[in-house]
Amino acid sequence: MNQMQFAVPCLFGLEGLVGDELRRLKIDNVQVENGRVLFTGDELTMARSNLNLRTGERVLLVLASFRATTFEELFQGVYHAPLEQFIPRDGSFPVKGHCLNSQLMSVPDCQAIIKKAASRRLGEKYGISWLPEDGVKFQLQFAIMHDQVTLYLDTSGVGLHKRGYRAVGNDAPLRETLAAAMVQLTRYRGREFFWDPFCGSGTIPIEAAMIAMNRAPGLSRGFACEKFPWMDAQLFRDARSEAMDREFRGDYRILGSDNDPKCVSLAMANARKAGVAKFITFKDGDATKMSLPCDQGILVGNPPYGERMLERQSAQRLYQALGRHLKFADGWKKYIITSEPEFEHYFGRRADKKRKLYNGMIKCDYYMYTGGPRIPRKQNAAAAPKGSQQNRR
Repeated sequence: MNQMQFAVPCLFGLEGLVGDELRRLKIDNVQVENGRVLFTGDELTMARSNLNLRTGERVLLVLASFRATTFEELFQGVYHAPLEQFIPRDGSFPVKGHCLNSQLMSVPDCQAIIKKAASRRLGEKYGISWLPEDGVKFQLQFAIMHDQVTLYLDTSGVGLHKRGYRAVGNDAPLRETLAAAMVQLTRYRGREFFWDPFCGSGTIPIEAAMIAMNRAPGLSRGFACEKFPWMDAQLFRDARSEAMDREFRGDYRILGSDNDPKCVSLAMANARKAGVAKFITFKDGDATKMSLPCDQGILVGNPPYGERMLERQSAQRLYQALGRHLKFADGWKKYIITSEPEFEHYFGRRADKKRKLYNGMIKCDYYMYTGGPRIPRKQNAAAAPKGSQQNRR
């Protein structure tokens, strides 16, 4: 099998998680960069990464990388890429991409140049003047950043965040890759009680259940590369069998609740479709009034943000009520994502850690409360023995 280079684009802030996932799959030459993770491997590696990645957006095969500040340089760079090794005579090869901080900033013009160069290369290699493009789709993607061009072949097709269990979502669905990242950052492995008090369409509890089971998120869907004529179908069968053999069988305690009964019904349906319904309990409930399900556990929540003024004031009141309700829940580790910059003020407590994440295009902070009750500094100093005060001096 051939060694190739791949790139996994991801939401900003998740690059390290994607790199860790790839290393756990025993994949070689993992390099973490801003917005993407690079690695090398063969066709089996391509199948395994598509099936198993929880926090990456898609798996792209790197076809070429070169510098270009003019359309002629862009044309020549694409023309010299070995496209015929991957795209057959009848292959369809649409082009899409993006440009950032470069001399070439017109996406439509770059698309046209890349399409023209790819067509000329393939036409000359196959000895034809017109390419039918009526066969399998080979989606070409390009990224031009700081005048550096990278040309990719998309092996995933539909983005990896679409696991296949969520046909419809609520008004503000959380992307599955971000939900999985939020769960992974808690280090949840299925042992503790897990509760999402704002479950919406159930994405966070479902991702938590799949992480607890060690279930590959891509088992219930297909991928673009499965249709590539040079891809051996047995490799995907082997990768799926390997993934199923790694699953755990346990008794997990996962609760999803929401104050909207329609969301709860939708979450239950999604969990059934994901094959994890028996591990999750869903119920109606107001997060600021519900009794805690037990004395200790992990709480992960994506409460309403409130992007408009009145909604933001309502969200702030919600954070205050939630903080009062959880003030003495010292046995619980609490993880909340929100775009509200003053969340800690309204919640009534500073987070032990914060991590910047993006929910779609919304810049958020992930507030992590991982310890027990905090003792104010003055109170702590008063409680300390006199000798220790003198020693510190």
